[in-house]
Amino acid sequence: MKITNLAILFVCIFLPFMLVLDMRTRDQETVLQLEVQYSAALRTAIQDAGKVLNMNELQEYEAAYESDKFFKVNKELALDTFFRTLYLNFGVENDPIGQGTLASYIPVIGITDYDGYYLYTMTEYTDTTGQTIARPMWRPKKPYAYSDSRGNTINFTLDSYVYAYDADQREWIQGYREDLAGETSIPLLNDTANFDTVRRSTIVRSMQEDFAYFINAYNEYATRYGISYTFKLPEISQEEWTNTISDIGIMAFIQGMPVGHQTYNNYAFGGGRLVKKTNIIGAIDPQTGIKYYYKARCSFPYDPEENFDNAKDAAAAGYFPKECVNE
Repeated sequence: MKITNLAILFVCIFLPFMLVLDMRTRDQETVLQLEVQYSAALRTAIQDAGKVLNMNELQEYEAAYESDKFFKVNKELALDTFFRTLYLNFGVENDPIGQGTLASYIPVIGITDYDGYYLYTMTEYTDTTGQTIARPMWRPKKPYAYSDSRGNTINFTLDSYVYAYDADQREWIQGYREDLAGETSIPLLNDTANFDTVRRSTIVRSMQEDFAYFINAYNEYATRYGISYTFKLPEISQEEWTNTISDIGIMAFIQGMPVGHQTYNNYAFGGGRLVKKTNIIGAIDPQTGIKYYYKARCSFPYDPEENFDNAKDAAAAGYFPKECVNE
C-alpha cells in the first residue's frame, strides 16, 4: 500500500476522534466559564439578600440592647432582593419565562432567625374552590428545639438565651443560660461546658434534616417542569454549617441547571449581621470637674453632657476615657 494511501486512511480514522475531542474541549471550557459566572451571580445575590435581612421599618424590631444577635429578620425583603439580583446577573430581569425557569432550579431557600429558621420551598395548599395548588412559599418558623430524657424542653437561640420548660417545676422559664444556672433543674442549663456544643449541634442537625427532606420532596415537582435531575442535599462540611448559625443569615441551593452536557449545582450562605455603633456618653464628674467619656451601657453617677458615635470624637472634645467597673 502506498504511503499516500496510508496517510489518507490514517486521516479518515483519526479525524473524527480529533473533531470530537476538540468539541468536548471547547464544551468543557464553556462549562467552566459559565460555572464561574453562575457562581458569582449566586454569591452576589446571597450577599445582597444578607445585607437587607436586618432592615426593619419599626424601631422595636431592631437589635435588642442585650444581644447583638437579636433581630426580627425581614425575610420578604431578603427574598425579593435575592431574586432581583439573581435575575439581573443571569440576564432575565425582564423575562418572566426565563425567571420562572431559573427559579425552578432552586429547590429551597432558608433563613436563620434569632430563635428559629424559615424555609422557602414548594408547598401544597387547598384554595377556596377546593383545588390543590402547589407554589413556592414560606413555611412557618421552626424553633431550634431540644428535649432531654427527663421531659425538659429547650428552645435555643443564636446566643445563650433560651426558652425552656422545666418538667420538675412544670413551668416555662426564659433568660440567658448563665443567669438561669442553679435556678432550674434542667441539667443542660447547669452544664457550662456542654451547653454551647449541644446548642450548636441541635440547630445544625434540625436544619440539615429539614433541608434534606424538602430538597428531596422537590423532585416530585421538578418533573412537572421537565427537570430530570434528582435533587438532594449536597455534601457540606460541619464547619460551614456551624458558621451559618453564628448570626442571622440566608442560604440558597441551585441544582440541575443545564450547562453544556453537564449540570450546574451549587449553594451559597450569606450573613446578615449588623455591626452597631457604640454609643459614647460624655459627662462631668461633679466632685472633680473632670470630663469623662464611657460606653452607654456603663453606669456612673454623672449627668450626661454630650453623646458621641465613637471614642475618638469624645476625646477630641476634651473628655477622658473611663472604663466600666462591670466589664
